[in-house]
Amino acid sequence: MTDSQRPPSSPPPTPRVPPAPPPRPPVGGVHAAVNPSIPAQTMAMPTTPVNSPPTSPPTPATQPAQAGGHRPSAPPSMPASVRNKQQPTHGSPTLEQIVKEAFDKGFSDVHLGVGEVPRFRNRGEMEATSYPVTTLETFMSWLKEILNDEEIRRFQDTLDFDGATQYEFARVRINIFDALRGPALVMRLIPLKILTIEQLNLPPVFKDVCHYHKGLILVTGPTGSGKSTTMAAMIDYINNEMPKNIITIEDPVEFVHQSRKSLIKQREVGIHTLKFDNALKASLREDPDIILIGEMRDKETVNTALKAAQTGHLVMGTLHTNSAVKTIERILQLYEPDQQAPMRVAVAESLVAVIAQGLCRTTDGKRAAFHDIMINTDAIRDYIRRGELDEIEQLIPRCTFDGMCTMNQSLYKLYEAGRITEETALEMSPKTNEMAQMLRGRV
Repeated sequence: MTDSQRPPSSPPPTPRVPPAPPPRPPVGGVHAAVNPSIPAQTMAMPTTPVNSPPTSPPTPATQPAQAGGHRPSAPPSMPASVRNKQQPTHGSPTLEQIVKEAFDKGFSDVHLGVGEVPRFRNRGEMEATSYPVTTLETFMSWLKEILNDEEIRRFQDTLDFDGATQYEFARVRINIFDALRGPALVMRLIPLKILTIEQLNLPPVFKDVCHYHKGLILVTGPTGSGKSTTMAAMIDYINNEMPKNIITIEDPVEFVHQSRKSLIKQREVGIHTLKFDNALKASLREDPDIILIGEMRDKETVNTALKAAQTGHLVMGTLHTNSAVKTIERILQLYEPDQQAPMRVAVAESLVAVIAQGLCRTTDGKRAAFHDIMINTDAIRDYIRRGELDEIEQLIPRCTFDGMCTMNQSLYKLYEAGRITEETALEMSPKTNEMAQMLRGRV
């Protein structure tokens, strides 16, 4: 008798552990994860590799890498390779070996999935490896390198998992999800060494805005545009130059900072706090000078960020927008029409700068950042209050002396320096006609 057929008065059935299903075929076929008629219990995956002998629970000294959830964990300084060493399955490489290869070659992401060969992202392009097609047994052995049993069960229940882990050579942001062929894993490699503003070749205005005592600084751009790297460089600059109390709220923690001249406390949603907004509100009572918000996701977070910026704190956050003006539009669109006027005033009074960023491939095979930078001068502030955002787009390219620039101006500087080709400048430009005229010397 199924649960749906059981009379309401019947006592709940005794929980049981269902038998592990056979591995899904590596190619094709519809499985339980995409068939809602199959009970969730039948979709559970084994928490140990197939045909492997039972193992005893890990001791605190060998706990898996910290990746999310509420549990005792090993010290963050202990690398994943030490916390939970796994042997290759049937000749397949360990997860650490794959990640180390990607790191040594300077790749940014690792893509793994049942029924697929492992792939790397090489400076924006996907690149297949020579490793064999991943089986379910191999994939589960990889998960056990970075997750504990509770985390694996949580993934089986929700079919999604976000977190982070750390090796001796790099920190890694992880996302696990279920797909048609089986579970998959994406790993973003984060260097342990934080690059400086100078090493990233960022304009001097990035340092200038770090000296503000209060206000809102937004770094925006699409996924993979280097927002986290830029924010980390700015926090690192403050940490080395100013005696500040810095609180970061991230999901997950990416770059790890050590307190130097500043005191830095980093909190991860799901481990150190239950909700993003709760941590942000609590931070106002923790005597901060600077609050870093990993992502401004909703109206509640924006409200609290603006309140913090207006009450004497410097707030730094990110949004997924691709220009400075569109960032302001995105914030205002969170509010009803009758709230737009007061919110324009709040944004105009709180904003310090908006930095929209993208990455492009350079002539030496690396990548460089280009920017759309808006500094909230008196003129910009007046335009925001009046809602005349189109006027701001016309003003930014004429205010280079304030540190402002458009993406086209930034791309053109890279082209003049010989770092990108004409084709790359046109490809990455948000306004290709204007970019073409600049390249021909007409603008």
